[in-house]
Amino acid sequence: MKIIRFIHSDRTIRFGALSDSGAVELLSGGLPDGLVRTGQTVTPGKLLAPLAPAIILGIGLNYRHHAAETGAKIPEYPILFIKGPNTLQNPGDPIYIPVAQASDEVDYECELAVVIGRTCKNVKRADALGYVLGYTCANDVSARDWQIKRGGSQWTRGKNYDTFCPLGPCLVTTDEIPDPNALRIRTLLNGEAVQDWNTGDMIFDVPALIEFLSASTTLHPGTVIITGTPHGVGMAAKPPRWLRPGDVVTVDIEKIGQLTNPVALEQL
Repeated sequence: MKIIRFIHSDRTIRFGALSDSGAVELLSGGLPDGLVRTGQTVTPGKLLAPLAPAIILGIGLNYRHHAAETGAKIPEYPILFIKGPNTLQNPGDPIYIPVAQASDEVDYECELAVVIGRTCKNVKRADALGYVLGYTCANDVSARDWQIKRGGSQWTRGKNYDTFCPLGPCLVTTDEIPDPNALRIRTLLNGEAVQDWNTGDMIFDVPALIEFLSASTTLHPGTVIITGTPHGVGMAAKPPRWLRPGDVVTVDIEKIGQLTNPVALEQL
């Protein structure tokens, strides 16, 4: 099932099942496991991110070719950082370049996002996908100057500005994506493909990440894991290709769809 979240005509936030034809069936209940088909076709209002996670767990340097383009060693363990709920942005809404704490080096990163569907802890690799509710597109927007030069060796500052984690356009349940590590993944910047690769290049695949992140740690339903980006980021271009106001960024993942956001300056 492809699940969307939107503002209904009665001004409430509702969920719908998106068909291949584009029709939307209203769903009653809520995530992670309370959605029920109603049989009622609706015209959705404003499209929202498919969920509002309490926490977003990010994984860095998780594609072999991306590690190579940055000159980094292949990590022995997954590199973890955390993005707050303030970073969430809806499809179609702007990614804001920070002005108050200014950045001149804001970068795009297409990523596969994994949504946990059941409480889990100390999950074994063989069982890991059984705890997944579904998948969506993510853009792990990163202010590289604050991530690398001014972050005190921590990545969190450069990845935690408002709007720095668009999610969407839909949440695709696991029955439609049996293997999350066999998907084409792309970034289009102003219509040009700047990243175009496959999730099979992950150093730590989705089951390995769930096993690692759940070790001695409870993952609650609705936890989002963003799984790293392939090569082609703006930082590695020659010259670097940073996001600028007026740009339009699209994350395109096979079997999920396209997540598109314009770029603008923060409004003070």
